Amino acid sequence: MKKVILLLLIGSFSMMISQNLKQNAVLMDSIRFDGDQFLGYDPFGFYYTIKNNVFSKINTRDTLEYKNISLGKITKVDLQNPLKIVLFYENFNTVILLDNQLNEIQKINFSESTIPIVVSAIGIASQNQLWIYNSMNQQLGLFDYLNTIYKTISVPSAENIKNYFSDFNAFYWIDNKNNWYACDIFGRITNNGKVPDFESIEIINKNQFIYSTNGSLIFQDLEKDQKTEIKIAEKSFKKFYYKDQILSIFTSEGITNYKIIIP
Repeated sequence: MKKVILLLLIGSFSMMISQNLKQNAVLMDSIRFDGDQFLGYDPFGFYYTIKNNVFSKINTRDTLEYKNISLGKITKVDLQNPLKIVLFYENFNTVILLDNQLNEIQKINFSESTIPIVVSAIGIASQNQLWIYNSMNQQLGLFDYLNTIYKTISVPSAENIKNYFSDFNAFYWIDNKNNWYACDIFGRITNNGKVPDFESIEIINKNQFIYSTNGSLIFQDLEKDQKTEIKIAEKSFKKFYYKDQILSIFTSEGITNYKIIIP
């Protein structure tokens, strides 16, 4: 009995330590700009924003813009490949592909497909393909945009998608019950566990993510069962963005960039 109590005390103490870890973010720089959304950076020093439904690519010298009034509001932007940017207009079931000068190189209207497709989530994948979540059958598919060929790769999802993220080789999503899944390009689905309630979230890999809740930023590692609060100067913010150890905080005044070391 004493051993059981001791083990419980050790487990509780370990949990308290993991819940109270804190990490100070190191301030790098700040950028002032007037925009509705901050979308992130690319490796070439440009950052991307949306203002009044105009998509912009900006650096210290140049500003490039793209707008398409006929397609309504931009729902999602995928910046993984700066040479082939994906803009998703959900209300018109349409995707626009842009080159690095924001010239339109392809328009895909999924309502014109011979296979019924209503897109509610999208991202760029490998081998000239797009990840497609088809809400018609609640299944994930891949769309070859060069040959206009669509194939379903997953079984139907029991719950709707609450949040999602993709890279070239995997599509990650969190459902309405906060279950976190991943699907590779071969259709293999894995359950990565459950995430806490969040206001916004950035998935880093299959085990790690950063999320905001009640004005705090938390880094969580499911494999290590560890949470770390990230300390920043801002008391409130519109959105945050993380990539390659850079944490960007978007407020009404602009963007503040911090350097953080992910354990």
